[in-house]
Amino acid sequence: MLRAAAATPWIAGSLAVALALGVAGPPTGAARRRHLHVAPLTGLVETPAAARRPALTVKIDNTPAAHPQFGINDADVVYEEIVEGGITRLAAVFQSRLPGVIGPVRSVRRTDRLIVSPLGGLFAFSGGAAYALNSIATAPAQLFDEASAGSAMFRTPLRAPPHNLLLDPTRLLAEARPARAPQPLFTYVAAGSPPHGAPVGSFSVNFPAGYAVSYTWDAAHRAWDRSIFGAPDITAAGVRVAPTNVVVIQVTYIGGVGALGAEADLLGHGPALVFSDGRLQRGGWFRSRLLHPMALRDASGRVIALRPGSTWIELEAPGQTVSVTAPGH
Repeated sequence: MLRAAAATPWIAGSLAVALALGVAGPPTGAARRRHLHVAPLTGLVETPAAARRPALTVKIDNTPAAHPQFGINDADVVYEEIVEGGITRLAAVFQSRLPGVIGPVRSVRRTDRLIVSPLGGLFAFSGGAAYALNSIATAPAQLFDEASAGSAMFRTPLRAPPHNLLLDPTRLLAEARPARAPQPLFTYVAAGSPPHGAPVGSFSVNFPAGYAVSYTWDAAHRAWDRSIFGAPDITAAGVRVAPTNVVVIQVTYIGGVGALGAEADLLGHGPALVFSDGRLQRGGWFRSRLLHPMALRDASGRVIALRPGSTWIELEAPGQTVSVTAPGH
C-alpha cells in the first residue's frame, strides 16, 4: 500500500518552489496541436463544432435519491463540492459532448462562481438562495434557472421532486446567445508519452456524511471506475462513471465545512493529488486570479500534465483524508 487504507493525512509538496515560478497564466498544453480541432476541456481531437462549442456547466444533485443520474458520464469536467450538512453536489461541465438529457438539476451555491468564471459560457441550475444567486450573478456566464430556461428544463414524472428536474442541453444552447469556447483548464501529455508517478490500484476520497467516493483503476479502459454509497456509480443509461483523470485538491471552505452558505476558496494554493494513467503524482494547485484556471505543479515546480480525456475534481477540506491502495491490494 502506498498509504494506509485507513484515514491518511494529506502530504503537501514543496509549494514555495512552484509559487516562485509563477503560475497565474492559463495552461497551454494544446497549443502545439492548434492545427487540429482539439476540445479545450479534454485535450481530445473532436469535430470543429464540438471543439468550438461554449461550456455548459450544470448543477447536479448527488444525493442517493438523485441516483442514477442522467448524462454525467458525458461531462468533460466534474467538480464535486461539499455543501450544507456535509453532503456533496456536482458542477458538471459539458463541452465536447452533449447527452440527450442531464440531471437531476439542483440549486446554485457560492462556490459555483469560482468554478464558472474561467469557463464562461452557460450555467444551468434550478434556483437558489438569495446569497447564492447574488454570487453567481457576478460570473461571466449566461445564467439559466428553471424559470428562464423555458422548455429546455422539464420535470419528469418518473422521479419524485425535487429530484426530477432535467435539462435538454441541445435545446438550451439553441436558446442561448452565441458564446466562445472555453480556455483549457489543464495541460495534457502528448500521445504515447509514458505515465508518471507511483502505481495505484484504487483510492478513496473520504468525504463526510456517508458521501465518500472510491475509484479503481481499469487498465483495459484506461479509466478510473467510480463508486459511491458503497456501489458502482452507474448512470440512468446503464453506463459506469469512469473518468480518465481524478484530481483531489484541498481547499478551505469559507464559513465552515458543511455550513449553510459556505464557499470553497478556489483562489490561492494548496495540496493536490493527481491520479492519471493508473498512477499518483503529488503536488499542489495554484490559482491567483478569478478568470484564470488553476495550475497543477509538482514539488519541483514542474507542470503536472493529465492524460487527454475527462477529469473529476474533488474539493476536499483540510483534515479530510484520501486512502490509496497499491495494485493488487
